[in-house]
Amino acid sequence: MTPNAGQQFIGGARSGAGQPLLHSIDAHTGQALPGAFYQASDAEVDAAARAAAQAYPVYRALAPQRRAQFLDSIAEQLDALGEDFIALVSRETALPAARIQGERARTSGQLRLFAQLLRRGDFLAARIDRAQPQRTPLPRSDIRQCRMGLGPVAVFGASNFPLAFSTAGGDTAAALAAGCPVVFKAHSGHMATAEAVAQAIIRAAERCAMPAGVFNMIFGAGVGEALVKHPAIQAVGFTGSLKGGRALCDMAAARAQPIPVFAEMSSINPVIVLPEALASRGEAIAGELAASVVLGCGQFCTNPGLVLGVRSAPLSAFVEQLQARIADQPPQTMLNAGTLRSYAQGVAQLKAHPSIRHLAGAEQPAGQACAQLFQADAELLLNGEPLLQEEVFGPATVLVEVADRSELLAALAALGGQLTATLIGEPAELAEACDLVALLEHKAGRLLINGYPTGVEVCEAMVHGGPYPATSDSRGTSVGTLAIDRFLRPVCYQNFPQALLPEALRDSNPLALLRLVDGQPSRDPLS
Repeated sequence: MTPNAGQQFIGGARSGAGQPLLHSIDAHTGQALPGAFYQASDAEVDAAARAAAQAYPVYRALAPQRRAQFLDSIAEQLDALGEDFIALVSRETALPAARIQGERARTSGQLRLFAQLLRRGDFLAARIDRAQPQRTPLPRSDIRQCRMGLGPVAVFGASNFPLAFSTAGGDTAAALAAGCPVVFKAHSGHMATAEAVAQAIIRAAERCAMPAGVFNMIFGAGVGEALVKHPAIQAVGFTGSLKGGRALCDMAAARAQPIPVFAEMSSINPVIVLPEALASRGEAIAGELAASVVLGCGQFCTNPGLVLGVRSAPLSAFVEQLQARIADQPPQTMLNAGTLRSYAQGVAQLKAHPSIRHLAGAEQPAGQACAQLFQADAELLLNGEPLLQEEVFGPATVLVEVADRSELLAALAALGGQLTATLIGEPAELAEACDLVALLEHKAGRLLINGYPTGVEVCEAMVHGGPYPATSDSRGTSVGTLAIDRFLRPVCYQNFPQALLPEALRDSNPLALLRLVDGQPSRDPLS
């Protein structure tokens, strides 16, 4: 064990004021892994938030290129972690090595993508309206605007992505890119992984001469409330359950100074299979859909949990084919015992409902999860049955057969907000799907044609968000460079001397930005 193992990361140092009561669990055996982690004390939560607040004015004032170097350095440190790190993540999560290696590449890749954004500079959204002293009847002052980081951000790690949505994941990367120091709450399901990644971030911070409190991490149960309520924290990033996300939103709203919570929570990601597609390639669609449902044991927020189709002979044949595919899936080990219990409860609730039929799926063997297929009456969806609106986190999906196009539209209208919505169709029927697309645009953040929602590309154009309850704020995304917007706010400078302006707004344009000058895009210095 390394010195200070299991202690909090606060202000560039380690702290172990609490008790070493927490243990990481081997996801395969259920046994505790060697070593212990310290429950963060109230004083340590306070110290972590204060360390971030102290780092904030220094960190946000750094040139974007300096922050870009920091993000690139974190990526390099992550990529340098050896096979022992991959093995550790696998022990904590039961994820295979290939998945972990791919997720690490995604994590370092999104850090580098934010670094590119910082060097490009358009995230600053610089606007300049020069003075018009001769304007009548009233002259116009010199008014300039750009964006700055909100302040320290609390980030909560996700259970299902120990790297890409956790310690150095998308929320942390976006906050650091925006100029916001981070206080990270480690997820209990992979604390050893979080510690190794936090150490990589601290090494990068030291090499890049970042302020000591730019990244902090705390362990423990019950510390989230104190963190969110701390007056130094100015925003929250969260990926997890609807219950957990709502609790954080309510806490943040009840503060003396309310703050935004950007929570990704619950989505059932409807897949609409259109008649001509089923008639021409129903068997292939059944195979593809089943593969998407069971990918990663269904432990993705984009897992297709609802399938809708219009009553027809091809749909009946498709249901039989999907039954066979789901029944043929082997059991899989889930991330941890808590996730397995939650999945088992969700499956049991569906099985117990009198208007929901269990079509396929074996009984759960000890310690593993089996894929499950259900069929529900359309009336349940039309009447807002909660079981059909709530995510069952795991390899399960529910099929709903509707009578006609009108009932399909009504069923979609009854859904809550989603991360994704998918249309499977042939060219001719897709050409006549404008009504479906218009409705789905209102319901989801990402729309797919003839694809499957599992798998979220990290790129400039990606949206991983959607209307409630998919997220707490549908105006943002937690994947892609637009994610930085969540942690920025606009600041306007009126009649400022050049020396006091941010570099982004100075006449000389030292950052070589494309700016909006008097309503026209320009990279030129101002005369």
